Amino acid sequence: MMSGDGLVVRVRPPGGRLDADQARGLAQLSAGHGNGLIDLSARANLQLRGVALCDHGALVDGLSALGLIDPSTEVEARSNLVVTPFWRAGDGVQDLVANLRAALAGDQAPQTPGKFGYAVDCGPLPVLGQVSADIRVERTSNGQLLVRADGCDTGALATLDTVAGLAQTLARWFLDSGGATGGRGRMAAHLARGARLPTAFTATEAQVAIPPRPLPGACPSGVLVGLGFGQIAAETLSELAQFGPLRLTPWRMLLVEGVDRMPPLPGLIVRADDPLLAVVACTGAPGCPQGLAATRPLARALAPHVPAGAILHVSGCAKGCAHPGVAPLTLVARPGGHYDLIRNGTAADAADATNLSPDALSPALLREFR
Repeated sequence: MMSGDGLVVRVRPPGGRLDADQARGLAQLSAGHGNGLIDLSARANLQLRGVALCDHGALVDGLSALGLIDPSTEVEARSNLVVTPFWRAGDGVQDLVANLRAALAGDQAPQTPGKFGYAVDCGPLPVLGQVSADIRVERTSNGQLLVRADGCDTGALATLDTVAGLAQTLARWFLDSGGATGGRGRMAAHLARGARLPTAFTATEAQVAIPPRPLPGACPSGVLVGLGFGQIAAETLSELAQFGPLRLTPWRMLLVEGVDRMPPLPGLIVRADDPLLAVVACTGAPGCPQGLAATRPLARALAPHVPAGAILHVSGCAKGCAHPGVAPLTLVARPGGHYDLIRNGTAADAADATNLSPDALSPALLREFR
């Protein structure tokens, strides 16, 4: 799509993983055909920024050579998967993802709405419960695979060979039962309106676990590193690839495989107490044409004032793209460079204070959290 700094080009790496060559190649393409900035989205997709229209074709060719392009736009739209980054070699997760991707690429695969997606969350405990998805593949408390609809705490038992078929069955039921209208629709909203799931998907209880949001540092598969505002420079991505393959996460962090520590690199967050972890901000003006004011300089300045455990969301408009859910404190840009303040709400909710100047925001923020 077109943005204020050129085209934004989305890339969905298969299985949520880039090998070292793919990461280096992606960095080169970003620098050569874009502005050298790459965003990591809340659905663990990459977005190359600043691509000129005249460079788009060459960029797509380069992505295809790296194995990062789907066979068609229809297949790309259907293959909306987010994968737990905490899988381990031999645990079947990547095999399951490959089976599901192959099924979604088939001619008979259900053509679901654009935002409709799948979460493959088959680690020891589910970690993607707060990530947007419509069909979830998880494990029961005794380790069996389970396919369930978002918004329902039960699902259908599955095996590695049957997950893809069950997921497609559930997606077809969603479409056939009226879950999508005008090319839009989400599973949880459909169920909330009273839709009744097929019996097979109400047979087995799911694990209910909402673990704390992961923080930068060592983990069983490697090291997690955060990205300030979910953005990484092409040069830093290329340097990072020297340490190993990279797994994408929905928490605006990358998991570097097979290492136990990481040196500080420009733009990376390697400390669990870094103030930038407490703020979320979209691109804002001028990079986004809908942004009414700058967001990230303000968020960076306010970050040290946010108490531990709290989140500050700074949004360039009422859409709240960077953080669609509720935040303890949200600042929404308004025309003229001022901001509205919302407590315990989203960017679209009614404001508790309006027309605040940037200079007044730091003291106001401190008061709101006391």
